[in-house]
Amino acid sequence: MTQWIDKIKCPQDLKQVPLEKLPEVAQEYRHFLIESVAKTGGHLGASLGALELSIALHYVLNSPEDKICWDVGHQAYVHKMITGRKDRMQTLRQPGGLSGFPAPWESPHDPFIVGHAGTAITQALGLAAARDLRQGSEKVVAVVGDGAMTAGLSYEALNSAGHLKKNMLIVLNDNEMSIAKNVGAMSRYLNRVITNPLYNRIRGEVEKQLKRFPRLKKFSNASLEGMKHLFVPGIIFEELGFRYFGPVDGHDVIGLVKTLRDILTLNTCSILHILTKKGKGCAFAEKDEEKGHGVGPFDVKTGEKIETVSSQEEASDVSYTRAFADALSKQARRNPKVVAITAAMPSGTGLLHFQKEFPERFFDVGIAEQHAVSFAGALARGGLKPVVAIYSSFLQRSHDSVMHDAALQRQGIVLGIDRAGLVGADGATHQGIFDMAYLGSVPGIVLASPVDEYEMEKMMELALSHPSVFAIRYPRAYIPKMFDAFPKKGFETGEGEVLFEGEDVTLLALGSMVEAACKARAFLEKEGVSARVVNMRFARPLDEQIILDSLQKTKILFTLEEHVATGGFGSKVLEFLEEKNIRHMPLKRLALPDEFIEHGAREAQLDEFGLSPEKIAASVLKELSRQTK
Repeated sequence: MTQWIDKIKCPQDLKQVPLEKLPEVAQEYRHFLIESVAKTGGHLGASLGALELSIALHYVLNSPEDKICWDVGHQAYVHKMITGRKDRMQTLRQPGGLSGFPAPWESPHDPFIVGHAGTAITQALGLAAARDLRQGSEKVVAVVGDGAMTAGLSYEALNSAGHLKKNMLIVLNDNEMSIAKNVGAMSRYLNRVITNPLYNRIRGEVEKQLKRFPRLKKFSNASLEGMKHLFVPGIIFEELGFRYFGPVDGHDVIGLVKTLRDILTLNTCSILHILTKKGKGCAFAEKDEEKGHGVGPFDVKTGEKIETVSSQEEASDVSYTRAFADALSKQARRNPKVVAITAAMPSGTGLLHFQKEFPERFFDVGIAEQHAVSFAGALARGGLKPVVAIYSSFLQRSHDSVMHDAALQRQGIVLGIDRAGLVGADGATHQGIFDMAYLGSVPGIVLASPVDEYEMEKMMELALSHPSVFAIRYPRAYIPKMFDAFPKKGFETGEGEVLFEGEDVTLLALGSMVEAACKARAFLEKEGVSARVVNMRFARPLDEQIILDSLQKTKILFTLEEHVATGGFGSKVLEFLEEKNIRHMPLKRLALPDEFIEHGAREAQLDEFGLSPEKIAASVLKELSRQTK
């Protein structure tokens, strides 16, 4: 029964609820959230943990005039409901539906798109500084999950915010979990901080009284500093320039409202530390917080995943992620110098088994992708063979580290680029469609894309012996069964393979597009077109001879890639042809558009953008028809 929340269409409606009834509102939202995400899938645990906080913030603030910056946005599902999107929650992460993250085009209550961690404090500080320059009066709040405090950008922003001392509030949502178990000194500190309310009360009174005696200002500061050491075992935030409050119960919605009201009247640069339970109110999400972080549709009573019809009917039961992890573990058993690094994603990158088997050779550095890559470079200098597993969209943050701390230093590190290509429901913030463009200019780098377990294992072997950066990119998908039928041949770095000979056109396919190219060939054969299909394996270095041979044997080349057109595999082939002074470049690039692509089913989006087998065949026929006119 939803006595209250059906009436809440905006934050002003929420404010009409009596304070003492807010626990009932919270219970209704909790039930609705679990039922809703059970149907659509989504980031359940984080939003359940931040549920009471979301209610309290909107009860106290005046959004959208007052600003709430979420970090990261998967905490914000209840915020979406309160701000008028409850009736659209059944479209969450569905094509054309609500984004799984805050999105300004959905609502003025979302100041920013937030899919990556570590941004909220910086964004809140920017809004506060802009407000002061235009002499505004709105409140600005950053909601930061404790895992995001491991991000370097968070520390940079804390340093700047403490210096500028703008009127803003940082709510540190401490649930002792980000996606995986939090790691590092900051996490240990947050978990043991005890702040006595007596300290804050005495401090406020002392500051008030001593303002009457300017000459005692120096004494006042020293006394307050000493008192701080007596009551607070860790004072990092206050030393940075913040007023620190907490920790307080993050599931006591009435207490949160009262606390927020008191803090916001101070008009200071403050931090409120709240303690929450990720997955609160959902038994399986509470029991297994990592499992409850991102879920597909599930049975509300049991928590069991509801199996959907696979769109990869011809796929094996082995994902590319698992193939990568298995290949890494196999090499680690052979070579004690092999180590693995992840940035708070041991489960998502498939490294949990490696962690269990080689605990001393596994490093989870927290949500700190730049540090992960620079750290890997130093491990390589120390004589080890580091392999860094990071999602493609998160690796974007590490570009300088790849360039300066690995490639320039001639350090042999391996990048396992997971989720390379379209990722489905996570949408624009997570699409791995730019990595070849931002990595392709790095001198000495290798860009490899395996099609099956055999090629993954061989590429891992090659990567660990390479003197510089070797990137293996692979999609969020299962390995197609069709490659079981192809003979397994050894290959070297930069060597492709002709899978089918043909006389009319050549399909130069990379990674996930090799299967589509083989299927497109069958469609073309029915139309009387003979297609040569090449598994290129590498976007850099290219197999130049196989390209030149294809130019001799067929009329036109088509490049196929699950990546944006600019700077990708096709661009590299185009550059090669220009370099060889081939005047009439018979090349057509089939790739994703140069734009941010929103959430949707991966296979449907491949078809939409012309990369399904049927659409590839249609593009080939169209181009051949155009050339014969």
